[in-house]
Amino acid sequence: MNRISPASPALVLVAHGSRDPRALSTVRALIERVRGQRPGLPVHLGHIELNAPLLPDTLAGLASLGDRAAVLVPLLLSRGYHVKRDIPEIAAASGVRARFAAPLGPHPLLVETLHERLVAAGWRPPATDAERAASGVVLAAAGSRDPDAATDTGRTAALLADRLGVPVVPAYASAAAPTVPEAVRALAARGRHRVAVASYFTAPGRFATECAEAAPGVAAAPLGAHPALARLVLHRYDEALATTRAGSAAEPALASA
Repeated sequence: MNRISPASPALVLVAHGSRDPRALSTVRALIERVRGQRPGLPVHLGHIELNAPLLPDTLAGLASLGDRAAVLVPLLLSRGYHVKRDIPEIAAASGVRARFAAPLGPHPLLVETLHERLVAAGWRPPATDAERAASGVVLAAAGSRDPDAATDTGRTAALLADRLGVPVVPAYASAAAPTVPEAVRALAARGRHRVAVASYFTAPGRFATECAEAAPGVAAAPLGAHPALARLVLHRYDEALATTRAGSAAEPALASA
């Protein structure tokens, strides 16, 4: 699965885009990690909005090379409109033979990254039963009106709770409830005043900053260019190829699976 041949489809990492310049530098650093982990694999970047290169331009560049296949891997953490509609529609108009990977979450590699970011920010495991009973984590995500996105975020929260041994409450920066302050208050109402905020964002930006500012204590950094995230990008790429080789057509529905 990890061998690169001349026929290996390009990996196109599809980022959302942000006005925060730190987001673009983070995505570029992640791409370099992906390339380092899979030398020889063609890796490209395309944004849905706000940053260049935009996804249509990236795919147009691939199409200009001839009958070139690509696997589109969303740098998105759950199912939603961008995964289900935007990315497949852009690909369909491009002339590129596209296969669609699932979004990055939920997955244990994300939990590994979230845990390490929390520890780096100062989180420590509860030392006593009393401390455990007073502890909790808020998983701060962007938010979506799509119920599948909330389901995916909830699954990540459950996986992180298993890892930490304390409750983890999903919260959202927009389009969904609860907000981070509401989740913090809900935990406090249960006697859990030792609360950290885990940043379920791929890169720094306005939403990640606002969620961190609402933390009553430890506030972790976004996922960023963590090596585990690069491994997950490649896992989604391999997964999409394996699904297609097993006989499934690369329909837009694959991207929302």
